Amino acid sequence: MTSLRQLGTSDLHVFPLALGGNVFGWTADAAQSFAVLDAYAAAGGNFVDTADLYSAWAPGNEGGESETVIGDWLAARGNRDDIVVATKIGAHPQYKGLSATTIKAAAEASLRRLRTDHIDLYYTHFDDPEVPVEEIITALDQLVKEGKVRAIAASNLTAARLQESLDFSAREGLASYVALQPHYNLVSRDTYEGELQKTAERAGLAAVPYFALASGFLTGKYRPGVTVDSARAEGAQEHLETERGRAVLAALDTIAQERGAEIATVALAWLAARPTVVAPIASARTVEQLPALLALAELELTEEERATLTAASE
Repeated sequence: MTSLRQLGTSDLHVFPLALGGNVFGWTADAAQSFAVLDAYAAAGGNFVDTADLYSAWAPGNEGGESETVIGDWLAARGNRDDIVVATKIGAHPQYKGLSATTIKAAAEASLRRLRTDHIDLYYTHFDDPEVPVEEIITALDQLVKEGKVRAIAASNLTAARLQESLDFSAREGLASYVALQPHYNLVSRDTYEGELQKTAERAGLAAVPYFALASGFLTGKYRPGVTVDSARAEGAQEHLETERGRAVLAALDTIAQERGAEIATVALAWLAARPTVVAPIASARTVEQLPALLALAELELTEEERATLTAASE
């Protein structure tokens, strides 16, 4: 049984791989989504990540489709208390920004779609610089006080705004961020490393990185001359054109071969071992894509292997 990891200073304990819900109701229909969620839970997984935005970008969708699928699955399986549900606010077409009014209304909408009375981890999806951190934190704290949210977190904000938020929470004795969701992987390190990571580390925040596999590039399926049928192929393909991308792929190939592991597993294992990281996020459109992700829980890279990958990604 894989041991769960404590999420920052919260009382939440999570599986070392967060299952990304961005594909649910988008590239995975309800039946496929249920199958993936079932397989993830059967393997001991308990940490599902979504957002009220998912997947408003798809033709015919309005946002909230992923939350609806997850809510229907939780209701059908009767396992709400076994799953740590994380969702985000601030980018839904009907609930844009982080004013106190928007936060309250968006939270109620997410609760309805998720068919639950509480959200375990509630992120601000994107910062709203026009709203003072005092207003944002006070509104989030109110949700915690009402029992509608267990812990709060942030994504896509600067180190300065993060610190300002943490300082206000401490000064006023209000709910404080326990986790951070940064863009972070082997081919995108400066999106987290530096001041943002240092701020998170000082505060004891857990990092839950998104784009952990660089839109699929770090699965190894993108190679020169190979065409991949994926909604995210264009973004992933770009890494092949960089020296860093090619160096990382070569290092992953070598280590994966030596360890008898999938390339995606090795890439996730490197990320999971980085300072502050508790659980990388990765999504699976089909059950067949899950084993390589779940294997992260069992693969511990040696210090030398981690150093090789770190050097390749410089």
